[in-house]
Amino acid sequence: MNKALIIYGSSTGNTEFTAETIESALSEKGYDVTLADVSKTDVDMLKEKYDLYLLGSSTWGEDEIEFQEDFQPFYEEMASSQTPMDGKSFAIFGCGDSSYTYFCGAVDVLEDWVQKSGATLVCKGLRIDGEPEEAEINEWTQEVTNAV
Repeated sequence: MNKALIIYGSSTGNTEFTAETIESALSEKGYDVTLADVSKTDVDMLKEKYDLYLLGSSTWGEDEIEFQEDFQPFYEEMASSQTPMDGKSFAIFGCGDSSYTYFCGAVDVLEDWVQKSGATLVCKGLRIDGEPEEAEINEWTQEVTNAV
């Protein structure tokens, strides 16, 4: 059985809903899924053996890219960590508002980190504008599983 880790940060509940929907879709495909709120976990989880790692954060801020408040310290520790990511498969998702300059900028920053870390980005990140829709999330999760 394939194992997946989903780590998300959510303030309004949209990114949490997205993470839970991804968890359901992966479970239906036979994955053993660990779902972790970023405020209750640490970067060491990325050292554990999973077939797929998914990171999700909403984006705040008009003048610069701001991660969801709980995700910011996690990202900073992750970015400064020397943990090897070579050979690991990642997918990134996030919620935002397209009226802001940096729409889903946290997704962009996380994708950049994945590529610089030596890991593999399995597909283009999911960028949700406003309220998440289950059909859109399930379609993206299908793309992710097809790419792994």
